[in-house]
Amino acid sequence: MVIAALLRLVAWLLAAAVTFVTLGPQVVRPHPVLGQEGDHALAFLLVGIVFGLAYPQRRWTVSAVAVALIGLLEIMQLWVPGRHARFEDFMVDALSACVGFALSAAANWTMAQFGQDPDAATRQRH
Repeated sequence: MVIAALLRLVAWLLAAAVTFVTLGPQVVRPHPVLGQEGDHALAFLLVGIVFGLAYPQRRWTVSAVAVALIGLLEIMQLWVPGRHARFEDFMVDALSACVGFALSAAANWTMAQFGQDPDAATRQRH
């Protein structure tokens, strides 16, 4: 249960950080290290991986909600001075998050093949 709580905390902190950097003032925006698309891809890949590991029983639902919220985040940039909403950014962000969710599913599948219970850390006790 501690691992599940930690994964969920990290997932939501990462989502909050991405939101703050996306909608925050110019001074909090990092300078691109991998280029704009590379930085976007890495950030949302991590979001997908961590949320996928944090919520393995709800991975499809969480991934659909993530794509919708990524779209909303892009649209919200229309009201932020100095920011722009671009369909290309949405596509990079959403596809990267989906790849992250797929990687988390692959990790769970691999663990299951080796006889490990991949969801033991996040399974809710009844």
